[in-house]
Amino acid sequence: MTKPSTFDFVARGSTREVRIATFNVENLDGAPRARGALEGRVRTLRPQLIRLRADVLCLQEVNGQMNAAGTERSLSALDAVLKDTPYEYYHRAVTKSPSGRGVRDRHNLVTLSRFPILSTDEIWNHLVEAPLFRCTTSDPPQQSPVPVEWDRPFLYTDLDLGNGAKMIVVNVHLRAPRAAYVAGQKRDSHSWKSMPGWAEGYFLATVKAAGQALEVRTFLDRLFDMDPDALAAVMGDFNSDDTQAPVRIIKGDEEDTGDGALAPRMLVAAERGLPESQRFSIIHRGRPHMADHILVSAQLLSWLGHVECHNEALHDEVGSPAAVSDAPESYHAPVVAELERPDEGPD
Repeated sequence: MTKPSTFDFVARGSTREVRIATFNVENLDGAPRARGALEGRVRTLRPQLIRLRADVLCLQEVNGQMNAAGTERSLSALDAVLKDTPYEYYHRAVTKSPSGRGVRDRHNLVTLSRFPILSTDEIWNHLVEAPLFRCTTSDPPQQSPVPVEWDRPFLYTDLDLGNGAKMIVVNVHLRAPRAAYVAGQKRDSHSWKSMPGWAEGYFLATVKAAGQALEVRTFLDRLFDMDPDALAAVMGDFNSDDTQAPVRIIKGDEEDTGDGALAPRMLVAAERGLPESQRFSIIHRGRPHMADHILVSAQLLSWLGHVECHNEALHDEVGSPAAVSDAPESYHAPVVAELERPDEGPD
């Protein structure tokens, strides 16, 4: 494929249109850890990504692959999916391994942008200190409280949209509502030895998810302190809908704060523009659920046009893996928001 000179998917009538999207590609990996052949995942995921026609794309659960020398991990599986698409040439930000050996082993966050990236960083217990907690059910018993750290960072990028406009994009993957590890309380990977042990593990998972959300909210408030009119979008897999604590913490709805003066700092869930019947990005045990979101700042809301959730071919994340071996698809649907800049004269 010849490198596109404009990085565009289609010839657009105006350069004011900006499509932003999020997609959890679900444990994208290569051999030997991949749940199926990489070729099958490429054939399934690539058309989905092309259909998004995204100018800015946030991906979650992109695993890293070790090189032959065993010295560094890269995103070769992702590179295979993006090959022969415009995304192959996009600017890229990605989470890094704390060891300094390339990207993380599992669940990297990746942000792809046709716009130049001015700066990027990952934040992980930098703005919010990990709370201390002593498990009462652990075996052996914990003698003193230990930090409850988040499972992963969030990734932010500062994008140059041109004509003096900048946009902050925050890529997130919050903790899933599954009980966290408690020493000596699990019989195997799926079953617990006691109800109190499971309950304490679920409590820890809730703390982790809420803590990640609080750190994102803290970052946003520092951003709005510097620029009250900041164009900001928080995108990714929140593992919760917009009525649950993690999303509510990040949104900061005026009905929660009770102060209209704080409304300019509120974020709005873009998918609220979808009919309720289409408002789901996963199906869990037969129940549609909106776990993936695009949240936009008050200033960016003025740019918001239509919203899409590509859930037409979505399968149940619990029932389908049990029925289909090595399924190549993701059990998350991509979410897209089309933005249009205010009229600033001729392009």
